[in-house]
Amino acid sequence: MADPAGFLKYDRELPDKRPVEVRKTDWQELYVEMSEERTVTQAARCMDCGVPFCHSGCPLGNIIPEFNDAVYEEDWREAFEILSSTNNFPEFTGRICPAPCETACVLGINQPPVAIEHIEKSIAEEAFKRGYARPNPPGSRTGKNVAVVGSGPAGLAAAAQLNKAGHNVTVYERNSRIGGLLRYGIPDFKLEKWVIDRRAELMEAEGVKFRTNANVGENVDAKKLVDDHDAVVLAGGSTIPRDIPSPGREAQGVYFAMQFLEQNNKRVAGDDLSDLFEIHARDKDVIVIGGGDTGADCVGTSNRHGARSVTQIEIMPMPPTQRSEDSWPNWPMILRTSTSHEEGCEREWAVLTEEFLKDEEGKLRAVKTVNIRWARDQTGRNTFVKIAGTERELPCQLLLIAAGFVHPQHEGLVNDLGIGLDERKNVAANPTKGYQTSVQKVFAAGDMRRGQSLVVWAIAEGRECARSVDSFLRGGESVLESRDEGRLELDFA
Repeated sequence: MADPAGFLKYDRELPDKRPVEVRKTDWQELYVEMSEERTVTQAARCMDCGVPFCHSGCPLGNIIPEFNDAVYEEDWREAFEILSSTNNFPEFTGRICPAPCETACVLGINQPPVAIEHIEKSIAEEAFKRGYARPNPPGSRTGKNVAVVGSGPAGLAAAAQLNKAGHNVTVYERNSRIGGLLRYGIPDFKLEKWVIDRRAELMEAEGVKFRTNANVGENVDAKKLVDDHDAVVLAGGSTIPRDIPSPGREAQGVYFAMQFLEQNNKRVAGDDLSDLFEIHARDKDVIVIGGGDTGADCVGTSNRHGARSVTQIEIMPMPPTQRSEDSWPNWPMILRTSTSHEEGCEREWAVLTEEFLKDEEGKLRAVKTVNIRWARDQTGRNTFVKIAGTERELPCQLLLIAAGFVHPQHEGLVNDLGIGLDERKNVAANPTKGYQTSVQKVFAAGDMRRGQSLVVWAIAEGRECARSVDSFLRGGESVLESRDEGRLELDFA
């Protein structure tokens, strides 16, 4: 590396956050832009570790030490070329990826890890600012037509790669705007939507076609779509939420997290919501069930609405605040406090929701809970017992279920094509068999295939699926790059 002692000389720094009381009044991104000089200093912390475990931490196999070195040398073009060779959308991952690369960083064994995610975002933004990120359409076309169903990160990555290979690609999106979960599931304070629009415009300039308000299996015939294309990629995500079927679930005021987040993102975008029942947290006691990122997004959104109180409860016990010594380089199960929690939120763990309590008009008024204790039963399975005397009624007029997703939607597209499912009811498409489904010409990638996961895994799957589709269409070896099959694979799913 250019400065082999950088990790000894410099501390980890991240961009400053806007003050809580300021950022809670708008939907703009949280962070203040960090100077180029400070970013270059952070890149200098990348040590000459010999075996860069960050490669394995990243599902995309980003070549992290090399782009860090290029940033240190202030060669932003070189840094962007290295980064974009493995990652189609560093401007997304640099904002919303949980950065498993950082938890695998060798420096992170006994010091704060290299600020890889921030450096990645900086490379992307410098590339757009300096004109390095520009349309690069293929030199020739194969004449093959591919349909990609879903415009989330997996679908966009597959589309970008297949277009790069020279195929004619059309992306079908059931909503009115491109982006899938990026647009409708992630609040603007984490990812402003002009970032998605900028990338979509670049892809269009490269030849990718987008069809919005095109719900395959509803207003677009699924079988005809397959007949009209040489290959079809299904990248519709895992969209069926996990429910909490406790008594009183039908109360007005109980919603899934995505109902709340999607409606709010449409509101911020200025979409017409006149035909929707308003879901708003203003002056309400809000309870969010689920301790993950989606739950945290509900917390941040509720605070910006002006909620009276926000409480996040989780059925699992509180995780430790520090990673264990034997957890490196794997993803550690530790307590994570998001920027949304910093803005105001009570957090409780090992709490079971027993009943949703309604008033005389059927509106939610409170939630009945009980504390629990986790233990292993005689078979070794985790189970819990209720703790007597801990029953409570928590005032609540808006409850948001953020308990994850169980599988993709089967009604419509999947059922119409008769596609085989795996034991978890996801679309069956084995990566070792080229991401092909049980239907000829139809492939699947991302959460629709692997189940709910990270944005970086969605991009990785979209890229690898595109490579398989390209090989299928050519009847031979793909012209697209593959991940390094020789990398050490770790469990970050």
